[in-house]
Amino acid sequence: MNKKLTAALSGGAVLVLALSACSSGSSSKDDKLDPWAKQVCDAVQPQVQKIAAANTAIQKETTDQSAPADVQKADSKGFQDISDAYKAMAAAIEKAGPPDVDSGKTKQENAVKELNALSASYADLGKQSDALNTKDQAKFADGLDGVAKQLEKLSKTGTDALKELEAGDVGKAMAKQVSCKSASASASPATTQG
Repeated sequence: MNKKLTAALSGGAVLVLALSACSSGSSSKDDKLDPWAKQVCDAVQPQVQKIAAANTAIQKETTDQSAPADVQKADSKGFQDISDAYKAMAAAIEKAGPPDVDSGKTKQENAVKELNALSASYADLGKQSDALNTKDQAKFADGLDGVAKQLEKLSKTGTDALKELEAGDVGKAMAKQVSCKSASASASPATTQG
């Protein structure tokens, strides 16, 4: 019953990699991007760690031996933490303003919109989890299966706007930031992209 949820959570970790600036470390041509990248990376890094910690907590509690009420409690808190983290990332990118690149404002607005949508989706998963019947093991398993399917769908959701935001010189500027490098490492040590 819980294997699907755990597998779906693993897929969700991929989403945070989009913001971890896992690109080449070559220097950016435009030093005006460095302060922007530092501001964003410094604000995003704790949120990436929060998402990783929430995923770990949910996975730890989501075993076949766990009581339904414990699984529900871990899911509810974990999904809320992830929702809050994506919302904080959106706020950080919004606060940083548009990067000084072609279409910077559009790229920034699209990334903020995408992160806010992810935040809302995870908040909704938390509500679904809260509504599950923990008194009946079979009903709970069925409900958890539904949550896992939603989570799986969510983990396949495109992060195109985030990728677009950190393409080119923005990505190079972000790759130079220590906080983005550490965000990448904490996001998913098993997955190395870039």
